[in-house]
Amino acid sequence: MPRKKKTEAPAETAKVAVKVDSRKPVVSAVFTRERVITESNDDAREFYNQSRYGTVIDDGKVQLSLLEGLFLMEKGRLKVCDGRKKEITFDYYLKKARKVEPNFWIRYCVFKDMRNRGYIVKTALKFGADFRVYDRGVKPGEDHARWIIYPVHEGEQITWYEFSAKNRVAHSTKKRLLIGVVDDEGDVTYYEIRWMRP
Repeated sequence: MPRKKKTEAPAETAKVAVKVDSRKPVVSAVFTRERVITESNDDAREFYNQSRYGTVIDDGKVQLSLLEGLFLMEKGRLKVCDGRKKEITFDYYLKKARKVEPNFWIRYCVFKDMRNRGYIVKTALKFGADFRVYDRGVKPGEDHARWIIYPVHEGEQITWYEFSAKNRVAHSTKKRLLIGVVDDEGDVTYYEIRWMRP
């Protein structure tokens, strides 16, 4: 099971250092309502081919989720612009993403932590969860996801009914259930829950 790792949790006005690796190309993209769309080139398609970020769409561009876009932006691999082709900052991106999805930061902390550990993370809405996570070295389509993850804030409360429903979803899809608990500093602690027969 993945172990705990520190993540930065910027406040609304905090400055986050974007790491730029001059050896890797920076891809341009546009922030649209609920997605980020890259330019059409080989470097953009490498996001998908190498690490399964987003999906390749008809015109050869890559459509990224807001989580994937922010992660690649923070890594210095993506330059994101608004509809007027003006580059946007990390804080502005985060503010826009939170308008679309109020729980965005909690989900991003878990997404970032798992990606930094080398796991491929994809959405799991059809499974009734936030994410499905593939074991290291496994790409979607090659094998099934190992876990489904529910990110929660440490102060959030869930009922036994909600907890049981999450466990049933994981069990019925033959995946392990991980609860990713994010604290106020952005640290993530994982709890794996399994069915047991006495």
